[in-house]
Amino acid sequence: MTYGDVMNARQRTSARGEERRAEIVRAALEVIAERGYRAASLAAVAERVGLTQQGLLHHFPTKDALLVAVLEERDKWDAVAAGTWRPELLASLVEYNATRPGIVQTFSALLGESVTDGHPAREYFTERYVRVRASMVAALRTEYGDRLPNGLTPERAAPLLVAVMDGLQYQWLLDPDSVDMPGAFRDFLALLGESSPTG
Repeated sequence: MTYGDVMNARQRTSARGEERRAEIVRAALEVIAERGYRAASLAAVAERVGLTQQGLLHHFPTKDALLVAVLEERDKWDAVAAGTWRPELLASLVEYNATRPGIVQTFSALLGESVTDGHPAREYFTERYVRVRASMVAALRTEYGDRLPNGLTPERAAPLLVAVMDGLQYQWLLDPDSVDMPGAFRDFLALLGESSPTG
């Protein structure tokens, strides 16, 4: 066997391993969406992808490691280059989320669970919110400058923007026929851009 043959074999093995990891992450997303993180077991994920639990542990040595991979994968889907967020792009993201309830449900379930002490996703979500608020501040400053038409600074408006996005997701998941998530978010963006009443 030549050096090239060995390298090709290693690349094929690595590619198969990455495909298997991606398959496990997708299965974990489904199981967490159905059962919540605490009730989701490695055995259930392994069964869904046709592995033994020991086989799954070869790819993800702990449940926490799998959870981090699930959260990182979800963030990749929504990734936008730094400094390119705009209100209109956020509205498009909300519309896109309305087409994938399973992913939104998983994210929302994990977010809700993560506020409890000792939850393995607590640090992830805490750090994520710091990054997201900073991105929203930058987006609002790019769009409006140092003050929005309603008088708020980007720093004061950013947490509200994030809260509306996440809060609408919960309402929509609970009652999708009554809550127009994309429409309500666009209404909020209009409020952000309105001048405050005078006199």
